[in-house]
Amino acid sequence: MASHFRLTPEQLRSHRWFGPDDLRSFGHRSRAKQMGFATEDFAGKPVIGILNTWSDLNTCHTHFKQRAEEAKRGVWQAGGFPVELPVMTLSEMFMKPTSMFYRNLVAMEVEETLRCYPLDGAVLMGGCDKTTPALLMGAITMDLPCIYLPAGAMVKGSWRGNTLGSGSDVWKYWDERRAGRLDCEAWGELEDGIARSPGTCMTMGTAATLMSVAEAMGLALPGASDIPAVQAAHSRMATQCGRRIVDMVWEDLKPSRILTKHSFENAIIADMALGGSTNAIVHILAMARRAGIDLVLEDFDRLSRQTPLIANLRPSGQFLMEDFHDAGGLRALLESIRDLLHCDALTVTGKTLGENIAGAEIYTPAVILPRDKPLAPEGGTFVLRGNLCPNGAVIKPAAADPRLLTHRGEALVFSTYAELKANIDREDLDVMPDTVLVLQNAGPLGGPGMPEWGMLPIPKKLLKQGIRDMVRLSDARMSGTSYGTCVLHIAPESAAGGPLALVRTGDEIELNVPARTLTLHVSDEELAKRRAAWTPPASRYERGYGRLLMDQITQADEGCDFRFLAGTQPTPEPEIF
Repeated sequence: MASHFRLTPEQLRSHRWFGPDDLRSFGHRSRAKQMGFATEDFAGKPVIGILNTWSDLNTCHTHFKQRAEEAKRGVWQAGGFPVELPVMTLSEMFMKPTSMFYRNLVAMEVEETLRCYPLDGAVLMGGCDKTTPALLMGAITMDLPCIYLPAGAMVKGSWRGNTLGSGSDVWKYWDERRAGRLDCEAWGELEDGIARSPGTCMTMGTAATLMSVAEAMGLALPGASDIPAVQAAHSRMATQCGRRIVDMVWEDLKPSRILTKHSFENAIIADMALGGSTNAIVHILAMARRAGIDLVLEDFDRLSRQTPLIANLRPSGQFLMEDFHDAGGLRALLESIRDLLHCDALTVTGKTLGENIAGAEIYTPAVILPRDKPLAPEGGTFVLRGNLCPNGAVIKPAAADPRLLTHRGEALVFSTYAELKANIDREDLDVMPDTVLVLQNAGPLGGPGMPEWGMLPIPKKLLKQGIRDMVRLSDARMSGTSYGTCVLHIAPESAAGGPLALVRTGDEIELNVPARTLTLHVSDEELAKRRAAWTPPASRYERGYGRLLMDQITQADEGCDFRFLAGTQPTPEPEIF
């Protein structure tokens, strides 16, 4: 699959900055020399941007200063000229109201950074949840040769002899604390032991899912997505990324040559077999629209129905990313479902996905399960339809209580998350185990930014009774590390006037996951009356980026991108005068 075509030095994009014998190029060359570089360092060589999302407030990326240097080393080794460029980071832990609020801003920054500087290719350094899609969305639109360098997962957590998984065990033990079964000393020990190294969440949360998606889609090196962040192999992978991107520039191997409908289907199949984060759907849809690929929710459900869930990883299963890597990792998992994949899809190696995974072995069948003994016979995420979600909703059945997958109950509605937080622990809350908890105004507009509020907390009075799962509905997302019978991404969202806005406490709601349906048992006539009385919430923002988001963001079933950023319309290259 590799092309024999190679660019000449004069065809490099950076040649427009450094090559001509004119006043402007004199300035470019002299300023490069101001930094201590000689003409032979950059003249006629691919200029590679190392886009680094390091920050003191992004705990997942604390090793990226070193990895950037290692990527540069690879670029130098391959005969390129590396330049490190900072890109706004998206810290899942510290950004408010949610890192998702800023995903599109970073995608814009990446696109424009690649466009305005003399770059021929890029190494995209990301991992913490929204950095991966943001980097890839911007790079797909700009369409320079690029390779994704995943941050890798942190090492396992530990507490009193128990293995801890970030996120998943936070929710588990927080419920025990709210129920009065965990004291302050134990809670403090958990806090000390759950995140013990650089790297992303080590469960199959959004970070691990999106790193895997990038590799399955063909934009990362084979095996790169599951190397733990602190292993020496991760440093070697960073250097390999630097070497490979130089050759990709000479080969003119751009995202537009790699990404097809088949590439995205491979990404979806990997996500389903991994039991990946529900967030992956929103991000894959957004990336596909940037690439001009026609992808819809039905594609996810179609591929879910034919893909067994074989990764025994938390929150759906038992193990963590370190175990997954040692068991053979993504390459081994994909090789075991080779017949489901489009193995002829091109990747950043210049080879096909099939060539990249050929011969990969599963070393621990308890972690990567045999296909005839899957964790679940269908994929990790299902798409629901019904009068409550005419444009779709999603659920992760493998992480839910099986008894609740077919359920009918009365709604208890919270119109905002603030209302939920203020009331959920009241001892006099009118709630039963079969109640359906409903959260409104938590979507792309209502949140704003579609926060991870979808794993609504179990009411305290029920926790004390031993209840650990209930049916919960919202137009929000939930952390990929979360679990429970949570229906998410209801579209259209309530703040946009979707049917979710019309639900009232006491309404009967029926969830039927096997049938892929979500039904509000209220007559059309009553819903029409409620709609006539409904008024949209006031906009939170009158200026700035928030106003741009409120004006331009699409719904969950469309990827939550900005309307004016979707598509493949060309943007002019900058003039150099």
